[in-house]
Amino acid sequence: MLSAGNPMRVVLMTLLIFEVIVFGLAIPVMILVSDTPAAAAAGFGGGAAVLALVAAGLLRSRTGYVLGWLAQLSGIALGLLTSSMFVVGAILAAVWVLAFLLGKRLDSPIQTSPESGDIP
Repeated sequence: MLSAGNPMRVVLMTLLIFEVIVFGLAIPVMILVSDTPAAAAAGFGGGAAVLALVAAGLLRSRTGYVLGWLAQLSGIALGLLTSSMFVVGAILAAVWVLAFLLGKRLDSPIQTSPESGDIP
């Protein structure tokens, strides 16, 4: 979980909202390109989109981060229904991991070297 003032929280929230759009647009791709039944495509794609939306809304708490990680896994899992989502889901998950790790790095205290006082 990132601190309240961490600017990467905005990046993570924006990414989750973008994922809502991507997961929603994956539904017609699953139906038309991969011949997935409409009910399955709407259920799994819509479920992933709702999961990302709820995660974005709850990102101020630990629950939001857990749901955000689950949204990344569900985005990759949509590749089981249409293979292009393996690539798209992996790219979105990589951006999520990168933003999260950079946010953790921003939260860590800056240490100075005792000899020179410079930041390492």
